[in-house]
Amino acid sequence: MSNLYQKQRTLDNIQISFSDYKRTRISLLIIIIAITFPLSTSAQHSDNTYSIRDANQVLFLGNSITYDGRYVAMVESVMLHVNSTNKTNIINLGLPSETVSGLSEEGHAGGQFPRPCLFDRLGNMLETLQSDVALVCYGMNDGIFKPFDEERFKAYKLGMNRLYSELLSAGVKRIIVMTPPIHDDALVGLKGYNKVLDKYSEWILEQRDAQGWEVIDLHFPMKHHLECARSEDESYKLANDGVHPRDEGHWLMAREILLHLYPEYPKYNSWEEYLESEPYVKQLYDLVYKSQDITKKAWLTKIGHKRPGIPVGLPIDEANVEVDKIRKKILELY
Repeated sequence: MSNLYQKQRTLDNIQISFSDYKRTRISLLIIIIAITFPLSTSAQHSDNTYSIRDANQVLFLGNSITYDGRYVAMVESVMLHVNSTNKTNIINLGLPSETVSGLSEEGHAGGQFPRPCLFDRLGNMLETLQSDVALVCYGMNDGIFKPFDEERFKAYKLGMNRLYSELLSAGVKRIIVMTPPIHDDALVGLKGYNKVLDKYSEWILEQRDAQGWEVIDLHFPMKHHLECARSEDESYKLANDGVHPRDEGHWLMAREILLHLYPEYPKYNSWEEYLESEPYVKQLYDLVYKSQDITKKAWLTKIGHKRPGIPVGLPIDEANVEVDKIRKKILELY
């Protein structure tokens, strides 16, 4: 067994808590990641010119906000609206509570389980699914809802570099990295946590020049929207719990993605405005969301993960039959 393999297995099995007396374990995690996956991957990057219209399969990765699925379904619905013959298969494999840093706070989920780490499942995922494009969104959980800490920040940066490197090695042609959504400090939880996400987002944006990453900024447009809306209505909120966006928040995320992929597409101010202008899109969205939900649960079950409480999906063959039925209904809308 090679030293590299041993280091990899060590990394994949580490679970970290953030009480002060365990801080040395965080440092150990950072050292192991740094040895196995160097911080800089600037020598190689994905093909940012590869057209998503040519992709057979597009993979979305993230935490509970991605798992929720609304912004992903909005993106696919608009893609189908723009091009009804689009054959791109979009797979949402977001997982609640997940991080790329491998970190977890004391008593997460009431002490029932530590936060899952993407790298517990990424290898099997990339062996099973051959995706052309990947859109990834991490950070909300990686600061584990605590004040800014340089070692946690390093673990996040190293995790994102490792993710980018592994996607490249698996043959993903185009990798799009998204900044994390906002945390509404005014509602619940840690006051000032969004400042942590500001730093994480700024670092992601810096990688455009530093490493040639393709980046979509979700964080600061959402922050600007919230600040403007709240200046007019103090009770306004994008997320009831400060973390998980309502429909409007998911549309803000989807809109930034769509404007990046389709710069010519009209910039609707809200999801409601879009649906009013294109009424049949509501039916399209409902069918797309249902299709993605079936596919998501089926592949999460097939690939495996360490997050309790996720519904068991259908076997892949059965899921495909159900999805084909939905796709026929989608075609009837045109």
